[in-house]
Amino acid sequence: MSPRRTFGSTWWGRAWVEALEGRAKLDPNRLPRGRTYARQDRVSALDVKAGEVRAWVRGSRAVPYRVTIRVRTFGEEQWTVLLDTIGRQLGYTAALLDGELPPELASTAREAGADLLPGPGDLRPRCSCPDSADPCKHSAAVCYLVADEVDADPFVLFLLRGRGRDAVLRELRARRRRPAVAGAEVEEGIEPQDAFARETAPLPKLPAPPRVPGAPSLLPADPPAGSSLRTEALAELASGAADLAWELLTGRLATPLTEDEDLARRASRGDVAALAAASGRSRAELVRWAAAWRTAGRGGFAALRETWQPPRARLAEAQTALSEAELPGETKTWRNRLTRGTVQLRLGQDDRWYLFHQTPDGWLPAGPGTDSPLDALPE
Repeated sequence: MSPRRTFGSTWWGRAWVEALEGRAKLDPNRLPRGRTYARQDRVSALDVKAGEVRAWVRGSRAVPYRVTIRVRTFGEEQWTVLLDTIGRQLGYTAALLDGELPPELASTAREAGADLLPGPGDLRPRCSCPDSADPCKHSAAVCYLVADEVDADPFVLFLLRGRGRDAVLRELRARRRRPAVAGAEVEEGIEPQDAFARETAPLPKLPAPPRVPGAPSLLPADPPAGSSLRTEALAELASGAADLAWELLTGRLATPLTEDEDLARRASRGDVAALAAASGRSRAELVRWAAAWRTAGRGGFAALRETWQPPRARLAEAQTALSEAELPGETKTWRNRLTRGTVQLRLGQDDRWYLFHQTPDGWLPAGPGTDSPLDALPE
């Protein structure tokens, strides 16, 4: 059973959901139905604009319902407070440019009266369905899927309050160029020789890796018209790179992947037919690669393709294990593979044993590798 679809894979995406379910004071009886609709992929053509979200939601009738969610935008005073809050900390601007929204920025802005997350009365959902609830289940579904947009780009929170990425960054740059107001306190700075003479502080401890791979930022613009590049393909590549970086960071991969390994990894998670067409590999071959990677990872994929001559002692160990398992037939040995009936043990060059079963697609790994051939066999 696949895990239940959640909303908000980043801190700021989860913060949107928490505010939606708590501070926004929406009808709690409709939100669960909205989550269900969002999980059922009933929402399409979701579009976020300044102070507004629009989408179509498939309900009980043939024609989808039109949903519009208006968000209370900031006035000039609130924008001044928010931009001054960001401008006082270079780290805030740097984090935003890196596609991140620091929790302390959100909390500081809220305390100053410029809350980026929705509070009571900030969301005004409207739907073409006959349900008069606020929100109805259709508009509630759209509210939940806004978390995906916020995950991809935290500037969506600014856009919902009235100003997009370009306008916010332009204001921040203008503030840094603006001369100091007469009488205002100005930091004197430090001489270069004094800065270099300071004792270097110890490096801070590295933060714990994220629980899941991060979502890549949205492209600021579509590829040029007439080019062979597609926004969807670039987004898929960026998402794959984020997944791979996360696996390297968390130790799931010790070294970078080869081209074939990366293709197998992507095939295990994506559209095999599209990858086959783009890579020139046959679909049948990629199906086997994907199955091996999904079941047994990098080592199992290598065992699927490689043959080599291991030491006799290691083969004898597997022959004994197969005999003790009382499987029908005789054990046939060829290089690193020992076959008995519909069961096969393969010794990978990582010195781990992989159990293979015969399937309509050929021999495929049945589980991750083990140190002992006896452990690899089914009970």
